Amino acid sequence: MSDTATTPNARPLRLETVIIAVICVIALAIGWYLYSQRQQTLRSSPAGLDGLQIWLASNGVSAQNFSGGWPIDQTAVGLLILPVYDTILDEDREPPQTKEELLQQQDEFDRSSKVLAGKAEKVPALIVLPKWRSGMRLTGLAHPVLNVEQPRLQALMRQVTGDRSFKAFSAKDPFTDIRYRAEDGESLTAELYAAQLFRSDHCEPVLGTSDAMLLADCPLDAVSIDQDERVLVLSDPDLLNNHGLRLGDNARIVLDFIRSTAEERNVIIDYSQSSWLRDPTRQPERERTWDDLMRFFGPPFLTLWLGAALAMALFLWRGALRYGPILSGETAPSASKVLAVRARARLMRLSGQDGALVRDYAAARLSATAAALFGPALARHYAGEQQFLEFAERRHPAEAQHLRRVLDEIRRLPDHVPASGAIHLIDELEQVLEHLTHDA
Repeated sequence: MSDTATTPNARPLRLETVIIAVICVIALAIGWYLYSQRQQTLRSSPAGLDGLQIWLASNGVSAQNFSGGWPIDQTAVGLLILPVYDTILDEDREPPQTKEELLQQQDEFDRSSKVLAGKAEKVPALIVLPKWRSGMRLTGLAHPVLNVEQPRLQALMRQVTGDRSFKAFSAKDPFTDIRYRAEDGESLTAELYAAQLFRSDHCEPVLGTSDAMLLADCPLDAVSIDQDERVLVLSDPDLLNNHGLRLGDNARIVLDFIRSTAEERNVIIDYSQSSWLRDPTRQPERERTWDDLMRFFGPPFLTLWLGAALAMALFLWRGALRYGPILSGETAPSASKVLAVRARARLMRLSGQDGALVRDYAAARLSATAAALFGPALARHYAGEQQFLEFAERRHPAEAQHLRRVLDEIRRLPDHVPASGAIHLIDELEQVLEHLTHDA
């Protein structure tokens, strides 16, 4: 016979718990997908800039897309490209109600004029103005009827730079060619369909002329006398988006201009709606004091600490109620196991002469099993044969029938019984109690 273990095995995860966890993970994944699907679709559409990032990275320029989520070291940014898909800044976009409204909507994402200007103040920035309505993205067809309203572009530039002389207009010819001289002196030609150009009294043309600018260097605050802070403005996104990057020498022009502007620093295509730029050289150096540590013990953390203390007190009280005081000396669990082994050996030596001893052993084993299953506080209630059998019938009906039969046979044993019969019954009793202990 073997002594039963006092600690039940750890139970495996229940099926209901696994199902609930899987449902929660699926719900979070669906929420993230729905939140990011619109932007991902836009970035990979003809009006998006995913192709620009791939083109720059394949030609040795450190370029990456950014949607927010972590701080960016602004000292490492050579050029921040800000695609603007919002013609009315600082106002919430109204969701379209019909298919026609969806095709004709001019705003894809809400943008803040303060955030755009704040980013341009910190790092060299290129603001890419919107040109196409949502219909171009959804149908994949570019037509002048799907251009955004030009007065909206003027109001947009007035919000960001304060430039009231900005005036956007469309080229008369279907295709417009604009000359560009690369850094190595090579002459390249930008080709644009239904080109969207502009003129301004405060901007200096980089691509185009003063009367028809495509890319220009403009003051960030046109109404200020001090115009040291400047920003690049691209009126027609077809120069570098997925739709227009393949036309003419557009790809080579964009690569040459961005490489010469950013030099060896990073190029960030920023889709985020907040400013994540941080200057590590201006971060204040704070001296660590004990007050920094004590903040973890003030509100709202104090509530968490009090809750943890109450939970620990509850666990200790419940454990003490179930298992009783800590045993020491000869009453320790190791000592009790030794006593149990000695009693079992003596029982085996005497089982051939005294059947009553087997009955006493069976009662003691029921009491010990009840203590292991329910703790000392409830052991007295379940130590009785009838109460223990009722528990076994509820939890393990098959084992309960086996246990009842073994106990009946032990109860009918005569005082003088052969050793083989007593050992057989005791082995059966131990097997049943072993199953009940580990399966409970």
